[in-house]
Amino acid sequence: MIQLDRAPRLVATDLDGTVVRSDETVSPRTMAALKRLAAAGVILVGATGRGPRLIDLCRNDIPSADFLVLGQGAFVYECRYDDTVVQLADRSVEGSVLLEALRLIEAEVGPVRALAEPADPARHITGDAMPDWPWTAVTLETAPREIAFTGPMVKGYFVSDEYTGPELLVAAKDVIDPSLVTVTESGVGMLEVCPVGVTKAAGIQVVLDKFGIDWSDVLVFGDATNDLSMMEAAGHSVAMPNGHPWVQAAATEIAPAGNNDDGVAQYIEALLELP
Repeated sequence: MIQLDRAPRLVATDLDGTVVRSDETVSPRTMAALKRLAAAGVILVGATGRGPRLIDLCRNDIPSADFLVLGQGAFVYECRYDDTVVQLADRSVEGSVLLEALRLIEAEVGPVRALAEPADPARHITGDAMPDWPWTAVTLETAPREIAFTGPMVKGYFVSDEYTGPELLVAAKDVIDPSLVTVTESGVGMLEVCPVGVTKAAGIQVVLDKFGIDWSDVLVFGDATNDLSMMEAAGHSVAMPNGHPWVQAAATEIAPAGNNDDGVAQYIEALLELP
């Protein structure tokens, strides 16, 4: 039995680890549940750390979404009108700022491997060699840091061989002034360094402002530490049982199953049965 007693006006869900399964697909059951939710008049938002260069993949994974919040909240797109996409927010950070954050973090934890994701989608994600890069569909390019971190960036990716992603996040927060950059982590062992003030909650706020919706009327689903901002802001939040302990602790309740077993779909199906 779900713990929600009324339908929300807006539902925001993370993608990877939440609705996307371990084999990088979304099940037909989850697709159908999200479609039914949107058809019921609930505004559906996909909120992900994926950058704007992966917008087509995001639309494929959650085609019923009215809006997409990408790049940890830096980019917001309205996509309710067939193939028409309208950009509502576009935030970037200068590569030189990411390099300064990198200097501070390495002074604290020792050497890390670093990549820069340019705001220009024609440029590859570039930087240090990253043999364990988890997204094989994204092309990487190796280059000296002074070249890689040049120009406007979506974000930087920093990886330590000595620290887990959450451990690196804690260490970075000790030495990074939030007026320089925002640091987060998306559950794959990488610190993600974003423009100041960029969070999933900030991206969703763009959509809320458009419709005059309060956070009390928002339901969110998430699994990783980069979901914490929206989990803590929403009136009702559901963590995946496969999610990080910090996320589970922040959530209102836990989904009935994990991402590989249609946990979000099961929850939404129960939600749609509410009177």
